[in-house]
Amino acid sequence: MVNVNDIPEAEILIHDAHAVDPAVAFALSRLSDQQMLTDTPIGVFRDVQRPSDDRLAREQNEKAVAEQTKDLRRLLRGSDTWTVN
Repeated sequence: MVNVNDIPEAEILIHDAHAVDPAVAFALSRLSDQQMLTDTPIGVFRDVQRPSDDRLAREQNEKAVAEQTKDLRRLLRGSDTWTVN
């Protein structure tokens, strides 16, 4: 925390919870005074819209099912095979 009269406005960090890069939010979440908890940032550090893990997993499964082959020989041989001598 700073007194805005003591520092040029260009040097003051204004946090954007909607920023794509989580670095500043992560850094703010680690700031605290362990003894008194004074000057400890409290609030929403990150607020971005993105798909849930459940939705991503379902989409990945649907894509795999749609792309699967019905040919057993091709499925067994696949594209990642090797020969053992």
